[in-house]
Amino acid sequence: MAESTQLISVTDYLATNYKPSCEYVDGVLYAKPLGTRKNGIIQARIAALINATFKEYEAGSEISIQISPTKVLIPDVIVQDRKNLQDPYSTQPVHLCIKILSPTERVSEAFAKAEAYHAWGVQTVWILDPEARRSWEYCAGQRPVEVPADKSLTAGEISISCKDIFAALD
Repeated sequence: MAESTQLISVTDYLATNYKPSCEYVDGVLYAKPLGTRKNGIIQARIAALINATFKEYEAGSEISIQISPTKVLIPDVIVQDRKNLQDPYSTQPVHLCIKILSPTERVSEAFAKAEAYHAWGVQTVWILDPEARRSWEYCAGQRPVEVPADKSLTAGEISISCKDIFAALD
């Protein structure tokens, strides 16, 4: 749903702090669904696991990525190679984008957003549903694959068990 019907420039968007967070597509603002406690716990857990285990990567939450001159999205977590860190936000494809579903979102919406990340050059997107404790790995050029609860999500050399991720909710 559009938050604003008045078109704004990407420069104005990037210079403004929106509360709640908004993504930017072709001059229109789209409010991100509000995260829940479970969303926040999963975001923090994934970032902590990646940052503690995979020293060549850096994971961060709610970091803007400019995937085209007129599109800025805000994945729940991004993972960047430490050799190619980008500030203040990424304009080149990152190693991994992670989408954590809010209760108001559908998996199909997350898959559509993953396709936008793929078109930008991100090879792997993880999608997690904290309510149902389900997860998908979606690699560019392939169909999304649901990852069983006793298996691991992977993105290149990064691999984290679904049990380790969802254990934070217990």
